[in-house]
Amino acid sequence: MSTFAKRERLLLADLLETAGPEAPTLCEGWRTRDLAAHVVVRERRPDAAGGLLVKQLASRLDKAMEEFTAKPYEELIQLIRTGPPRFSPFQLKQLDEASNIVEFYVHGEDVRRAQPDWTPRELDPVFQDALWTRLERTARLTGRGTPTGLVLRRPDGRTAVANRGTPVVTATGEPSELLLLLYGRGGAAQVDLAGEEEAITTLRGGKQLGL
Repeated sequence: MSTFAKRERLLLADLLETAGPEAPTLCEGWRTRDLAAHVVVRERRPDAAGGLLVKQLASRLDKAMEEFTAKPYEELIQLIRTGPPRFSPFQLKQLDEASNIVEFYVHGEDVRRAQPDWTPRELDPVFQDALWTRLERTARLTGRGTPTGLVLRRPDGRTAVANRGTPVVTATGEPSELLLLLYGRGGAAQVDLAGEEEAITTLRGGKQLGL
């Protein structure tokens, strides 16, 4: 049975392929080639991917990124499409869903929304609910570095607190858009922000917070 993570994986691969290796992305300093290499390293070099979180592994991550960025772009796209190696924990459906729905969705939008002629993607309610579930579970962890207090609100009124700091900004939007905001893509996220003007400006300019 297909899963959201598998669907988002293939959509990301298609977006990267269509954009080509030198297209811009929402990830500061990264072209599409760099983003593709990041996705592959995360799945195929767990010894190096730990450098995203552990400073002591940063040099190993940099070396792995250099290695994979130098590979033919078409090879990177194919590695993304085919997924992790046979014995990778990401082969487990539950872990794949838990770890990759947000990863692939956000990076897909990194490619889509960096293009000058991008158009919004219409997402079905079931997928929005799946994104909201993950947002609720991780909002405090992902939002711990948010430069203001932050409350996330769906159009139906359901809320999640990402940061209890002050001043508080309340962001209202679909779960998919709230995720982009929380992961530092505030300039591209289609959300309504309520709060002090200075706090809103600070939040919009916040650096990438997600993993």
